[in-house]
Amino acid sequence: MATTWARLEPRPGRYDAAAEARLERVLGWADRYGLRVVVDFHQDVYGPQFSTPRGSGDDGAPAWATRDDGLPFTPDPSDWFAGYFQPAVQRAFQHLYDDPDLRAAQAAFYAHVARELRGHRSLLGYDLFNEPSGPIDGDPTDPAAQAAASAALEEGRLAGMYRRLIAAVRSQDRDAWLFVEPTVLVGEGVPTRLPGFTDPRPGEPRIGYAPHFYDTAVEAGQDWDPADRFVENYTAAITAYPRQHGMPVLVGEWGPPNADRPGNAELISRQVAAMQGFAAGWTLWYWGRGTGGYTPLDPSGTPHPGDAPVFAPYAAAVSGTVRSERYDPATRRYTLLLGVGTGVAAPTRVVLPPSVYGSGVRVSVSGARVLRLLPPTGGRHGELWLSPVVAGGESALVLRPA
Repeated sequence: MATTWARLEPRPGRYDAAAEARLERVLGWADRYGLRVVVDFHQDVYGPQFSTPRGSGDDGAPAWATRDDGLPFTPDPSDWFAGYFQPAVQRAFQHLYDDPDLRAAQAAFYAHVARELRGHRSLLGYDLFNEPSGPIDGDPTDPAAQAAASAALEEGRLAGMYRRLIAAVRSQDRDAWLFVEPTVLVGEGVPTRLPGFTDPRPGEPRIGYAPHFYDTAVEAGQDWDPADRFVENYTAAITAYPRQHGMPVLVGEWGPPNADRPGNAELISRQVAAMQGFAAGWTLWYWGRGTGGYTPLDPSGTPHPGDAPVFAPYAAAVSGTVRSERYDPATRRYTLLLGVGTGVAAPTRVVLPPSVYGSGVRVSVSGARVLRLLPPTGGRHGELWLSPVVAGGESALVLRPA
């Protein structure tokens, strides 16, 4: 769930009651339907002072927290991302990282949001800052300059910001997960230089890693070319950091703007398969229903063919450990193999999407028994509950369309 500083605090210390009520309402729905929510502190090209086609008019830092020292900004309607390289935008980021009063104001805002939203059972946590950027010394279009600037930002200013924001949220909420993002260069196969972070909460830390998973050429409108090895390079770039620091991975954004082009459909399939190997979860970036432009559902609400791997059955909770989990969009066959070393009392729960099993589902299971089966109805997801795996045993589940 995306929210922005400009929307919630349009004037210093004055919070928009209607905007806050919308957040509470969405979390209330999630509470009711058993969903988990990650609140994304979103920005694109710093804030609404640097309006972009991707932005909503209040996307990022408020005008009162924007200091560009009068430097130039010339938007490029054909390339919104190029706005990050404009002198005014880079200077605004520099002030946000460096100015004590802006640091304090930002931390106070995060503490306020955490205080207002804590207690919702659906609140998984917070993505602390969307797609961080900052000043670049030298030619901003030079890949070497970008890589050097990204490393300096992650090791210095950005790491300092994350420490402040972790402390701010933890002053109000000891339980939420806190996710840190690298710069977007991770999508080009550049490993992050972020340090590890200390969680001041009592008990085990709850700090995760939330990189984005976008191919630059695809974002620019091209159909994906598997020869660019984007998926392989990305996977190699993002796996070492969370492994080193014992952090779960949540891919905070991913998805091409048009999955029905042949290359992009293949990209979707490969990204889903890759994330099964390194991510605890992911969130697809999309705007709703339509025929293109980040719309995985057509106007009737049916998934586009290229997006079929996204709408797969999945195990939302498991008894024991997952040996393997696979889904074939062509046959709509789902398999789950579980094993345990000791007995686990909780049942396994598998979510059944209506786009996959809306016409019925056939269930085959061994090593466990079906406790409950709620088929998808009326466009809503169904659920399948399996008994816990016996100590030292294993169980296998196979689902097919009826």
